[in-house]
Parts: sequence; C-alpha cells; structure tokens
Amino acid sequence: MVLGLACALFAALGYGSASVLQSVAARKAESSTGLDPALLVRLTRSAPYVLGLGLDATAFLASLVALRTLPLFLVQSAVAASVGVTAVIAAAIGVRLRSREIASLVILGAGLLLLAASAQPEQGRPLTLTVRWGLLSSVVILGAAGALAARSNRRSSTSALAVLGGLAFTIVAVSARSLTVPSPLWHVLADPGLWAILALGGLGMLLFTTALQRGSVTSATALTFAVETIVPAGIGLAFLGDSTRPGFAAVAAVGFVLTIAGTLALATDPSLPG
Repeated sequence: MVLGLACALFAALGYGSASVLQSVAARKAESSTGLDPALLVRLTRSAPYVLGLGLDATAFLASLVALRTLPLFLVQSAVAASVGVTAVIAAAIGVRLRSREIASLVILGAGLLLLAASAQPEQGRPLTLTVRWGLLSSVVILGAAGALAARSNRRSSTSALAVLGGLAFTIVAVSARSLTVPSPLWHVLADPGLWAILALGGLGMLLFTTALQRGSVTSATALTFAVETIVPAGIGLAFLGDSTRPGFAAVAAVGFVLTIAGTLALATDPSLPG
C-alpha cells in the first residue's frame, strides 16, 4: 500500500505541474475548427508543452502502478487533487493565495488523508473480455461525440469537450484498475484493456486540450476532474471489488466529499494559473 500511495502522490504532483505548462501552451497555440488531432502535433513545438507532456507521461505511469493495489476512489481523487499542486505552484511564483484558496487546500488535504486511511488495498476485479472490448470500442463513440461538440459554438463546446475528456479518462482508469498482468508479460499486448488505456488516454488528452484552448480553463478543468473522479469511484465500488477498510465506509464518504469540494473550489478559482 505504501508504494501505491507514493505513486498516487507523485501522480498528483506531476499532473499539477504539467497542467500549468500545458494550459499556457494550449492557449497560445493556433486554433482550428472542429476536433483537430494535429493540435497535439503543433503543440510539440512548444517547450512548455513538451515538458508538461513528459510530466504527464510519468504521472500517468505512476497512477497505473497505484491502481494495481488501490481503489479508484482514492487514486482518482489524488489525481484530481493535482489542482492543489497548481495552487501551491501559484503561491511559489508570487500569486497571493486568499483565505478561500488556503481553506480549499486544507479541505483537500484532509479529504485525501481520510481516503488514504479508509482505503482497503487489493487488486481490482478483472473484467470479462466482452466488457474490455466494449471499453476499447468506446473510443469511436467518444471521438465522434467530441468531433460533433467541437463544431458547435465555443461556449457550449467547452463544457461538452471537458465532460467527454473526463469520460475518456474514466475508461482509462477503469481499464487500468481491472487490467491483469499475464505471464509471460508480452501476452498483455493481446488484451483490449491495454489498448483502451492507450487509445482513450490519447483521445482524452485531445478533448481536454481542445477544451482548454476554446474556453474557460477553470470550468473545463473542474468538469473534467469531477467526471474522472466521481464516475470511476462509483464503477470501482459497484463492479471492480473496490472497498473500504471494515468500519471505515463513513470515513471514506466524508473524505471523498471533502476532496471533491476542495478540488472543485480550486479548479473554479480564476486567480490561479491556467
């Protein structure tokens, strides 16, 4: 459990640092009509985005390790709490944190501590082959929905793209939690769950980056974090065998609510970088 918690914390640090770099690069990049995969290619010319991408990749690997032993409600809450890291970075570079941000950070930290104390470490329940193929095929549905949303006006498309990005990241988390590591290891290449992680991870990044470029960074971040935290937590508890320590269900519930509240309060704060 110690390794899982360390990896979840590292993922939060990595994602929080990366979001500052990537949001700045995304806002400066040339925009286009519709959902444009070439946007990610253009952003590779930006040093901040490339650095952020490297941090994202490292944080992503750390979250995968954490998901091997920790329930989704803890790992995804830690990932969403990366917005707290962004707030701390803001303070470090001279942004004065108001009492609201400080209170949000305290609430966020308290929620994560309660979740860590209540989580029951165990490997996730494997999903059937049919379900794993279904998760992989969802890349077509979410991709088509994202393409349609990107064609609408900017105000409505930002929210839709952010939610779709959150759903893509949800499938990544669920696939990673339920992934079985075979022996020999290379047999994992035949598992549609692995390809769901890769395909939906790329799509989620494109959807989220497009949402950052088109509208309010705070609202896009808040929506994506809310979806990719709340939905996987419910799926993990209902279908993947996630559970709390005996007698700690109420503690976990309070911790989850505090974490979400602190995360959304920070994510919707216009004074923070983004």
